[in-house]
Amino acid sequence: MTETPAPDKPSAQPEVAARLASTMLLLRESADGMEIFMVVRHHEIDFASGALVFPGGSVEPGDRAIAGRPELFAGGEGIDPDVLALRIGGVRETFEECGILLARPRGSTALVGAERLKAIDEARRADLDAGKISFADLVAAEDLVLALDLLVPFAHWITPVRMPKRFDTHFFLAVAPADQVGVHDGKETVDSIWIAPQQALDEAKSGRFKILFPTTRNLIKLARSRTAAEAIALARTEPVVTVMPDIVKGDKGQRQLRIPADAGYDGVLFDIDF
Repeated sequence: MTETPAPDKPSAQPEVAARLASTMLLLRESADGMEIFMVVRHHEIDFASGALVFPGGSVEPGDRAIAGRPELFAGGEGIDPDVLALRIGGVRETFEECGILLARPRGSTALVGAERLKAIDEARRADLDAGKISFADLVAAEDLVLALDLLVPFAHWITPVRMPKRFDTHFFLAVAPADQVGVHDGKETVDSIWIAPQQALDEAKSGRFKILFPTTRNLIKLARSRTAAEAIALARTEPVVTVMPDIVKGDKGQRQLRIPADAGYDGVLFDIDF
């Protein structure tokens, strides 16, 4: 699971290539409005330890393999193979890390229900976690079709060039199936929560949660919408502007992050505690 990190001190090391990654913003409606599923990273993980993040991770070779098998997904018509792999990776990570599966039984218009998902977990999860089967094997054996058509591009962040670990991260919105329950995996993530975007921001300010700079900005952007339907509709109409923060010196000599003004966030210059 991966998100673009906030910069650390500049490094004299050669530029590191950014790894292609997907991050999923899973939404649901509640009595109090839209909520988003987030997980807490294990404190011993070397990246974003202890942070509250969106599920996601690096694109894997198996994702590209599925991209070459159109019978395993819906919604990929005319899409570049790299973009397909990103969407497939997002669906795979969502299942592996959260237990939520954005897929339909072949021939159905409805997503996999809770009872079918439980049976899939009982039959396939142990072998998948042990590497005995691939995600493609699971999808094919269960005669499923990945619902890539439900993923809506929301944001694109690339780690600054001077960082020792870099990610080229694409963020997607999707509404979680109503009867599927999200859970953390207990390995890379140690807790999970459905939470309103503004509440997550407020509780980060209070010190309850540690939230990274890109996560904060995307929660602020998401909090403009009151419902999941509104957020999805807005994302379908707004262009995604790539954000690769620059480290600059502020007017008081402080180091700041600068992001594009047209990216749709809450400003351009931000003070960061490096």
